[in-house]
Amino acid sequence: MKIFAKDRSGNSHILEGREGWTLMEILRDGGLEIAAECGGACACATCHVYVEEGWYEKLPPPEDAEVDMLDMALAVQPNSRLSCQLTCSEELDGITVTVAPE
Repeated sequence: MKIFAKDRSGNSHILEGREGWTLMEILRDGGLEIAAECGGACACATCHVYVEEGWYEKLPPPEDAEVDMLDMALAVQPNSRLSCQLTCSEELDGITVTVAPE
């Protein structure tokens, strides 16, 4: 599956998704500057991304812990998600995200 991502500088990347891996792991391993200070435990919001229109609605809704973490994040937008909470699957093939500002 393909993951389309823009880094904080606006550069586009095409990454190979892996079934069952989180989007945060794919972005990190793909060399994008994304922090994962909590290791994907939904405890920091350092893996904040913006999900492109049309994709956000296809995702499962955020759980309460993710909403709480996003409440503490900077530059939150209506399409904000924590990439550690998005698990790669065939349904996400082609998703486009932008890494949020630090």
